[in-house]
Amino acid sequence: MKTLNIVISEGDFDKYGFSTERLSFEELIAKINNELARQALLRAQEIAEQTGLSQMTLEEINAEIQAVRDAKNHS
Repeated sequence: MKTLNIVISEGDFDKYGFSTERLSFEELIAKINNELARQALLRAQEIAEQTGLSQMTLEEINAEIQAVRDAKNHS
């Protein structure tokens, strides 16, 4: 097994939720993936607000889903 030392700022250490200075590679990947997913979700929320999609009702969302399914089934 190899050991890899990585230098990270205090801010990034906190941002990624590290609680220890020693972790496995799998744990590092999971932390990074969680942060990337969080950023993607925030960006999706911003886009939804900018385009008005965040104001859709559940009925409107379900109608959109059904329309896509219908189009897929008829193509």
